[in-house]
Amino acid sequence: MRYILARANRDVLEAFACSNMLLALDFDGTLAPIVPDPARAALRGETRRLLRRVTRERPCVVISGRARSDVRRRLVGTGVAEVIGNHGLEPGPLTAAARRVVEGWIGELRRGLGGLAGVAIEDKGLSLAVHYRGALRPARARARVLGAAAALRGARLIGGKRVVNLLPAGAANKGRALEEVRARFRCDTALYIGDDETDEDVFVLDQPGRLLSIRVGRHRASAARYFIRQQREIDGVLRVLLASPARVSGRFGAVGSR
Repeated sequence: MRYILARANRDVLEAFACSNMLLALDFDGTLAPIVPDPARAALRGETRRLLRRVTRERPCVVISGRARSDVRRRLVGTGVAEVIGNHGLEPGPLTAAARRVVEGWIGELRRGLGGLAGVAIEDKGLSLAVHYRGALRPARARARVLGAAAALRGARLIGGKRVVNLLPAGAANKGRALEEVRARFRCDTALYIGDDETDEDVFVLDQPGRLLSIRVGRHRASAARYFIRQQREIDGVLRVLLASPARVSGRFGAVGSR
């Protein structure tokens, strides 16, 4: 992995910025800092200001593990053109079927975890997130969560930062969602930034010249080609985009405008 904001690599970012490019971003840990209480996650003021300027010049989408409605309300006024929620599931044709599957998992998980202290099940409608950030012994809590989740039928498990995500197996993912939204906005290239295991579904697409993949935080096992050192450096990437002429292929709307 190479540091995208290094002087030697800035030309790569600038070249993408000058193309007919879609900007796609994760939310938690990318646009917004990770916080102890997920309900309090929010963009820093400077990031919001820069994002608002960027979205006037090029299409921008957010692809998040959160429910779509949750992310949309946190982005009102930023000019983001589209929000895709639940790791790529929402919106989509499998919505009703996925909801039925997820509803069946909740009771099984509660029984399997037996009220384990410091562990919380977040129901996002089409997927679940089992947080163990509050556990006194995170490693032991994670093992319990993984054991309970592994017993669920038809579940795909994706790890994260003190969280285990559960999605219906075979359903859409962030990589497929990015491909679809890029085609919809008629963009030739895409720049995607994410920080977690769920973003690897995008990073593994590995499309040199068409996809610029950037991870927040260097990680040997990641398929991303570039990285930024910390979440705050998202502002540096946005500033590079603002300094480069944008070339877009049509009009695009904004969250809250329709």
